[in-house]
Amino acid sequence: TLHTTISHLEVQGRYARLLFVDFSSAFNTILPDRLIDKLLEIGLPSTTCRWIRDFLSDRVQRVRVGPHLSSALSLNTGSPQGCVLSPLLYTLYTHDCVSSHPDNTVIKFADDTTVVGLISGGDETAYRAEVQRLSDWCADNNLDLNTTKTKELVVDFRRRKSELQPVSINGECVERVSSFKFLGVHIDTDLQWSSNTSAVLKKAQQSLHFLRILRKMDLKKELLTVFYRCSIESVLTYCIGVWFSSCTTAHRKALQRVINMAQKIIGHPLPSLKDLYSTRCLKRARSILRDCTHPGHRVFKLPSGRRFRLLRSRTNRLKDSFYNRAIALINVNS
Repeated sequence: TLHTTISHLEVQGRYARLLFVDFSSAFNTILPDRLIDKLLEIGLPSTTCRWIRDFLSDRVQRVRVGPHLSSALSLNTGSPQGCVLSPLLYTLYTHDCVSSHPDNTVIKFADDTTVVGLISGGDETAYRAEVQRLSDWCADNNLDLNTTKTKELVVDFRRRKSELQPVSINGECVERVSSFKFLGVHIDTDLQWSSNTSAVLKKAQQSLHFLRILRKMDLKKELLTVFYRCSIESVLTYCIGVWFSSCTTAHRKALQRVINMAQKIIGHPLPSLKDLYSTRCLKRARSILRDCTHPGHRVFKLPSGRRFRLLRSRTNRLKDSFYNRAIALINVNS
């Protein structure tokens, strides 16, 4: 979806609106009967559906405060918090919440839902209709939209920007923000990833402090390296294929200094941030190439010979995007 958005922004006069939807106690609002109807529609065996119905119905809960225990309360709505089945059941419950227009996309990951509207010519009719449709769908399925925590981010690189009217849900205007943390990654309106790299840098530096403490305890290099990979490298490389090539040189150097310091503390060579990016980007690209059902599979075009065709880009945003960089890496390493 990020690639689709960046490609859309290549044409002058276009912009994108991203609505990050928040639900109040999403798992607690699942209606078992409605869920079972949806599971039967997608072909799940009736025996499995009956088991799920029994699992969700007539659940008993109590509250204990010190020595005091409340009376039992029977629950017939929702799925237990912390249960490994809850995210899956919620995903199946919301599987029919899809976009109704080709210029809109509804992204869902467990209870995180985002509406992406690609706007051309200033016409927001389809996007606003999509938001209203989502609101109506939530009302029909017992999901409570939290307008206060729902945020909107507008990505607009037009030279002549017009004043955009806010989106409203149930009569309340949605707050517009300049940055939003989505699935662990901070997205900025300028797509420069400065907020994200700053957050990554801060978190990695905090773990660097604990690495120093472990070094003073005379732990072996092997154990220090394991800690580094689990607590520091994992932070530095989270979604690195999305943001690394588009972040500023200053941020790259700052992140690399963390690796250099960790290398000095451990006393053992560590892969550079650029090498980590290339390795992970290449691995991800090859995985997409093997999966014909992946939405990004069609981006890799092999017209002739053994080299994939790079994407035509007018701006550095698309030139530095994951797919363009991935294609270049595959061509070099094939």
